[in-house]
Amino acid sequence: MSKKTTREIARHWIKLSLSRNRSNSRLHSITRAKTWNRSGALEISFGWLFAIIAGVFIIFLAIYISSKLINSEKEAISAETGKEIGILLNPLETGFESSQTTSITIPAETRIHNGCDDFSGNFGRQIIQLDQKNLGKWTKTDVNVFFNNKYIFSEEEIEGKKFYVFSKPFDFPFKVSDLFYMTSSNERYCFMNAPDEINNEILDLNQSNLAAENCSSNDVTVCFDSDKCDINIDYNSGVVEKNGESMYFAGTRENPRALMYAAIFSNKDIYECQVKRLMMRLKEISLLYVDKEILNSNKGCNGNLGSDLTELRDMADSFSSSEEIGAMKEKADIIYEKNDGAFCMLW
Repeated sequence: MSKKTTREIARHWIKLSLSRNRSNSRLHSITRAKTWNRSGALEISFGWLFAIIAGVFIIFLAIYISSKLINSEKEAISAETGKEIGILLNPLETGFESSQTTSITIPAETRIHNGCDDFSGNFGRQIIQLDQKNLGKWTKTDVNVFFNNKYIFSEEEIEGKKFYVFSKPFDFPFKVSDLFYMTSSNERYCFMNAPDEINNEILDLNQSNLAAENCSSNDVTVCFDSDKCDINIDYNSGVVEKNGESMYFAGTRENPRALMYAAIFSNKDIYECQVKRLMMRLKEISLLYVDKEILNSNKGCNGNLGSDLTELRDMADSFSSSEEIGAMKEKADIIYEKNDGAFCMLW
């Protein structure tokens, strides 16, 4: 073998050896790199994962607590506003006045939900719930304010910042309670072809969302002896037609229109429930006058009202809908006439 051949073979083996060493070194480096990257990646991912989870939890907790505090504050405001509405109604207790009116202004845009419960206790319950608009969104609360001695007639939901309330006493035949009619300044009611006594009453109230003339296309129209308006009234028959439903009203000689206004400004469910509550109250007051009649009789002053009052009480006890109000009015008129002519008047 020549020296040249030997040198070529030696050079070949050196190259092969160097190539293997480079390959092993590269493989070892890659392996180390992979191990380091794998180990490092695991360590970094866990730290970030823990930080992210902890951060999300803290943010969620902060949002949750803040929302709870905000909701609690809004619920407190709603409850306070609801109670204030009840307090503001107190001056409208009419006593011997025929009617009174006032307005209620609330800083935020508000929805007043009028609720009625005719199952609780002896007199049922008036329920008020408020939603208020904050940052362009309505906030609904679950806070209800209850009154046992208030009778508010309105739609189930009225919306605005300013609300009008006027009241009238409900006598049947003695005073049962005061009725409150609540409307939003956003709606205007216009009475068309109304009898003179109603026109005069609307004008005397001087309530800006009630009109007896100059109706506009945006008004809620109230017509008498017609069927062409939003609300149609058969005054002689004592029927209010609204939203395709009938509500019946009647009153005594002293105040014949208290329930008529109640039907005009209410929907049927609120109207029927509140009238039933009034009958529950009438029943209890009748019992008191029956006892008073017995006391007067023992003193030799008998107005002969005991049996009539007992019959009126029984009718109130079995009352189920406003369709029965006409029959009750006949009995109430009889009692009124007897008491008015009695030597010892019960009221």
